[in-house]
Amino acid sequence: MGEFNLDFNDVYEGKGQIKDGWYEVIVNRCNEDAAPNGAEYAEFDLIIRNDIDQSHQNQHIFEKNFKAKSTHKYNMKIFNTIGKACQLENGKTYNSFDDLLNDYVGKTALVYVKNETSEYNGKTYENLNVKMWNQSKFPDVQHVPKSGGEGSSPQPVDISDDDLPF
Repeated sequence: MGEFNLDFNDVYEGKGQIKDGWYEVIVNRCNEDAAPNGAEYAEFDLIIRNDIDQSHQNQHIFEKNFKAKSTHKYNMKIFNTIGKACQLENGKTYNSFDDLLNDYVGKTALVYVKNETSEYNGKTYENLNVKMWNQSKFPDVQHVPKSGGEGSSPQPVDISDDDLPF
């Protein structure tokens, strides 16, 4: 195991709880998962863009879309709405649901979020929910991922035989 160092110049800039309102976002990740009770959902990890003058830059918004309990299927109207906002190709056919989810990654959107209180099994929860999806007003992405894993996958490094010590 290697060494680990702390660098307080490289921290998440938490500017408090994300307030209700419109935010320009980029889809960082989109995948399927399941809640502890087994309920399946698709989660969109949205990052508030840092290339737009707006509050809460680089903070994440997590949007979960659950399968219906009665049919165990997703409401595709939700994914069509998000797809239109992310400017995916209308009518495109995907070989798998994962292919569809992967197509959202790196796309931009303008979302309206609202802080809401919900109750489940006698417990009260505070949630930040995406209430509306629209197309970005700034499709030319200049967002720069913060270090520490946010954003795209690591870039490959080109190494020639001359660079190797053996």
